Amino acid sequence: MNLIIVESPTKARTLTRFLGKAYSVAATMGHIKDLPKNILGVDIENNFSPQYQDVEKKKAAVLEIKKLAKKADKIYLATDPDREGEAIASHVSEMLVGKETRIVFHEITKEAVVDAITHPRAVDRNLVDAQIARRVLDRLVGYKLSPLLWKKVRRGLSAGRVQTVAVKIIVEREREIEKFKPEECWNIWCELKGKSGQVFIVNFIGTEDKKIEVKNGKEAGNIVASLKKSRYAVLDVKRREVRKNPFPPFTTSTLAQAAARIFGWSAKRTMSIAQRLYERGYITYHRTDSTFIAKTAIERVRSFIQVKYGKNYLPPTPRFYKVTSKVAQEAHEGIRPTNLELASEAIKSKKYGNDASILYELIWRRFVASQMMASLYDETTIDVLATNGESYLLRASGQVIKFDGWRKVIPAKKNGEEEVVLPEVKAKESLTLIKVDSAQKFTEAPARFNEASLIKTLEKLGIGRPSTYAPIISTIQIRNYVEKKEGKFFPTPVGVAVNDFLIPNFPQVFDYAFTAEMEADLDKVADGKVSWQDSIKKFWDPFAGKLASVENAKRVKIEVEKLGKACPECKKGELVVRIGRFGKFISCSRFPDCKFTEKYVEKIGMKCPKCGKGEVIVKKTGKGKRFFGCSIYPKCKWASWRKPEAVKKE
Repeated sequence: MNLIIVESPTKARTLTRFLGKAYSVAATMGHIKDLPKNILGVDIENNFSPQYQDVEKKKAAVLEIKKLAKKADKIYLATDPDREGEAIASHVSEMLVGKETRIVFHEITKEAVVDAITHPRAVDRNLVDAQIARRVLDRLVGYKLSPLLWKKVRRGLSAGRVQTVAVKIIVEREREIEKFKPEECWNIWCELKGKSGQVFIVNFIGTEDKKIEVKNGKEAGNIVASLKKSRYAVLDVKRREVRKNPFPPFTTSTLAQAAARIFGWSAKRTMSIAQRLYERGYITYHRTDSTFIAKTAIERVRSFIQVKYGKNYLPPTPRFYKVTSKVAQEAHEGIRPTNLELASEAIKSKKYGNDASILYELIWRRFVASQMMASLYDETTIDVLATNGESYLLRASGQVIKFDGWRKVIPAKKNGEEEVVLPEVKAKESLTLIKVDSAQKFTEAPARFNEASLIKTLEKLGIGRPSTYAPIISTIQIRNYVEKKEGKFFPTPVGVAVNDFLIPNFPQVFDYAFTAEMEADLDKVADGKVSWQDSIKKFWDPFAGKLASVENAKRVKIEVEKLGKACPECKKGELVVRIGRFGKFISCSRFPDCKFTEKYVEKIGMKCPKCGKGEVIVKKTGKGKRFFGCSIYPKCKWASWRKPEAVKKE
């Protein structure tokens, strides 16, 4: 009998389905060793040696593995193909008797697993060291900074090396928004008609020589008045064929961004659903920063495209995308389906839920499209001259799809690319004015981050890796450093206070470039180019040097939201909104002299869609998830995970 060891019971069940009776599969249920919970657990004086302990909750799983291992002829460590998986394999290997070998596969299919079994290897110490380095780094920061935050901001706070940088990004954007001063501007356009009779819209550009920005109503009025009296003729018509290539297969980052943009999902939700799809054998490994696709998978998808869509949709040669993985050993494939014949409806019918079905379809479409022909467009630009003593330039742009190519699989309108059909006109052709119109606009402040744009920014800055995006975003919300409203991230007063203490006092440690450099060093550790102790020392020396000096730093006050109401208990203080460990609550401004508190109820300005008497309020489950309910519960028991957009705001 052979034993295969994985982390997840779901993954174990999937393997058991196709490996047969010759194999037994056991799950570790995650990490079996970790740093201790209540002490630092890192021997700084002894080259940062980690003091790992057995995880108490995993003892039953460990005993079962040891029992099965005694009976096994061969033992295969089949944990996930990344640093965390390699660390788990290393810890399991330490407790076994030397019969074990490491196997790696990026998809849970019989073909991939059998191939992995025939090509075993040793545990990769470089990947294990990279995981140790990240774990030790995060522990040093958390344990050394948290006591400081307790003294200088508020008890119960904690800090993280990368999470602090994520909060910094959000706080800095909020301050950009606060400082932003909108500037007035005007859009001017005309409706014109050519000889064909087709009406089209041209936008005001300026003169033939320069672009003119219209900054106030007076300027706009003068231009509109002139345009109303002008004669119109076609100045130039430019036509060109535009070729648009497909997007590469999804990586962790681009999948999380797409799911946030299209479905409004959090990164945590997307990764959880992708994990289920992977462990059940439907997609390749979902934590990857690579767009590489295996040769066999490319051959299968090219054959599939030719049969399903025809030769016109198949490029003469395969498409190869730049491999973006930072480390050679972790050059996983991009995220793709393992079986192209399996439709999303089949997954839904297996009772894995609608979420699993639609995420699978998104992955399926993106992968198939990535190996299809480019889409072709006829793009037309019409320049129009309006003459009335002086001449103004106006322009219309449009495009018509000529060949859909990969858009056969991902329709254009789902991505916001509407066709704009312009009339057939010729240079010097006279045009008839239908009307002139204008609209006042104001320049807009930078947009607040949402899940998609925050992940994109973290990736662009080189901060975090595929396995860390979701935990980073979840952690800063759980700690109440940021909150999400209408899908946008806002820093809380607590988050601002923590930021305003840590960033000035540890400028180098939480610098974007330094944080990215540390991530790059961890990649070098995984690639065997740097020792993990050297990478820790590079961080620790400037960090430790600042710790002592910051002891004398000034406290940072957490700002509170004033409600403009007197405290009903002491009558002297004012009611304010504070943020505690479990979220917002109302208290007296004279705390701790007055200890009055009450629950904070977040209202969103909507009447209950069921009873019409109560208001829609935001509630939380025991796990901290937000949902909407009626304010007069239990008289009205209406509740919903989604905000009732159909109800108009008062």
